[in-house]
Amino acid sequence: MNWKEMGEYSRIEKLAAQPVRDGECVLTWQWPKDIHAVYVYSFEAGAEKPPELLAPQQMKLFTREEYKAKSGYRERIDYIGSRGYRIFPCMIKEGAVTALLQKDEHNVVRVNGGKAGIRYSVHYGRKLFGKFKTARIQLFCEIPVPQEALCYVKKEGAPPSGRQDGTAYPFRRDFDAGSQSLPEIEIGRNDYLRLFLTDPSRYGEIFELIQE
Repeated sequence: MNWKEMGEYSRIEKLAAQPVRDGECVLTWQWPKDIHAVYVYSFEAGAEKPPELLAPQQMKLFTREEYKAKSGYRERIDYIGSRGYRIFPCMIKEGAVTALLQKDEHNVVRVNGGKAGIRYSVHYGRKLFGKFKTARIQLFCEIPVPQEALCYVKKEGAPPSGRQDGTAYPFRRDFDAGSQSLPEIEIGRNDYLRLFLTDPSRYGEIFELIQE
């Protein structure tokens, strides 16, 4: 893979992602005058590799003519969560491609994909006498969910309205894709449970929590 330091006038500018429509994302940018091709590098959020470690097969060569014909770079959004896209300007001479090392904020953008649904319900079992009742949580996960992504909150008198509205408890195992019923929990007679994402800023882009 050939890399070269970039000149000031070879910089990709104004990279932007158009809203996803019909499952397709469109990237647009301002081309430098002397650049007629780019490498498009896509990566999972938080997993971008330094350019020097990339191989050509990890990127897609895209020409200025293709850009004009398609009114931008188009890609199907068939992933969950967000991905990053970085556009490297390229120079082509005698069939050899040399990528230019642009590593600033002007040639990178993030695209939000779909969210995986987590549907859940809480079923209570009352005892005729005593101060306690049982609660059983049933889940349906579209994709596997790590245990640290979810917590349940217990509140007395009414269902909790948020993670801070009661006492939060972590889960002790990951969740498989599909339907599952969790072990019964013994709670106070007037207690109620709800599930929440532990970190909405992190997991809110990946999962949609739905109470049934």
